[in-house]
Formats: sequence, C-alpha cells, structure tokens
Amino acid sequence: MSIGLVGRKCGMTRVFTDAGVTVPVTVVEALPNRISQVKSDKTDGYRAVQITIGVRRPSRVTKAQAGHFAKANVAAGYTSEEFRLSKGEGDALSIGAELKVDMFTAGQIVDVTGTTVGKGFQGTMKRHNFAGGMKTHGNSVSHRAPGSIGQRQTPGRVFKGKRMSGHMGVRNRTIENLRIVEVDVTRNLLLISGAVPGSEGGRVIVRPSVKAAGQDRRKKLMPNKAPTAAKGAPAAKGAAPAAKAAKK
Repeated sequence: MSIGLVGRKCGMTRVFTDAGVTVPVTVVEALPNRISQVKSDKTDGYRAVQITIGVRRPSRVTKAQAGHFAKANVAAGYTSEEFRLSKGEGDALSIGAELKVDMFTAGQIVDVTGTTVGKGFQGTMKRHNFAGGMKTHGNSVSHRAPGSIGQRQTPGRVFKGKRMSGHMGVRNRTIENLRIVEVDVTRNLLLISGAVPGSEGGRVIVRPSVKAAGQDRRKKLMPNKAPTAAKGAPAAKGAAPAAKAAKK
C-alpha cells in the first residue's frame, strides 16, 4: 500500500481547460498530516507509517491516544490513520514530519476512499436496483414489491445474503482511477476529476492508484514493440507510395 493523505471533502466545482472544456472536480482539503509513529519489521513485524490530522486538546482524546501522541511529541489530532509501506518506501520518513499535498502532482491517477451518504431504510428498487412488478394487467399493490424471498418447507428459511429492503449507505467505498486536475499547495487543496464518496465535510483518504502502478510495472517488464512485417506480407500503408517516389 502506498502512502496517502487524509483530507476533508469540501464539495464540487468545475474548472476549464485551455480548450474551453469544462471538467467537474471534487475539492479535497488535505491539511498537513503529522507522522506520529513509524513502524518497522524489527519492532512491529511490518512496515507502516501512522499519521494524524487536525489539532485537538489532549483532554478530548482517550488516555491511550494522549500517551501515544505525547510519546511521539506530536500534537493530538482528530483521527489516526495507518499506511502500510512496501519495501524501500518511506525510508526517509521520521516522527514529527508532515505529509502535504505536494506529494501529488497534476495528472496523477489516485484512488479515493470515503464513507457514502446515508439514505436510511430503502426498498429493493432503490437499494438493489430491482425492476419492480408490472404496472398494469391486474397488478394493484405489488408495483414495488421485492417478490419471492424463499422456497417451500424445504429449506424452510431465507438464505443469508438475500437482497432485501434495509439500511442503505454509510459504507466504506473506494473510487478508483481518478485523475488529479490541479494541486493548490498554498491552500492545501486537491482538485480531483469526478465524484468522490461521502457528503461535504466528510473524511476521505487519497492514495496513489493501485491499478495504475500495476500497469506501469507491466509496461517496464514488457515494453510494447512494433510488430515486424513477415516475409511476403503486404507492406504497411504509406510504404508503397514512398518506394515509388524514390524510384522516380
């Protein structure tokens, strides 16, 4: 897992490119993330970095958290988040250092994690995208009914995981492969193309894209090579006119 930033979703706006194309973006405010602990293989069994964000009175956190922050000589924050480190990553990190938005660049592909907006108790049509019943042909009270939920006396129960009505939203979701349009270092803002899960003011985590990193590794291992024409195969387009021009 790559190192990310914990920020706050401010809302959505739009920016215009040089060609005049409007791009909808989500504004994420990522204040400096303070490093409160650096874990290593020798002491903890794995490599990770723990960060906190914001400023909070020590009396407003648990005694365990207050002692943890005091030991690291770091001001108490609102939340703590941990990022696993791969081999050779984060060797220069130290306790008390800050991670800022300048660790990202415009055009970079990222994954954004957040808590979705709560929708309350919802039916199967909204919660699971069911089609619903027929509107006519004698159907009078079953337009939005879920339909059958079981069989007969055997098995005589409803299977676990059956899609039914229930609470919708308030789930941890990650949107992958979003592009950073702009990085505002002065105001600690990230402008990310597209929608980000969660309501305004909600906490989000921005990480470098996992799939984009995998694609880069595959390109390095197997670079694309131009296919060579086999003997007797027809020449590529544009080659024949060039040969004729050379003879003239």
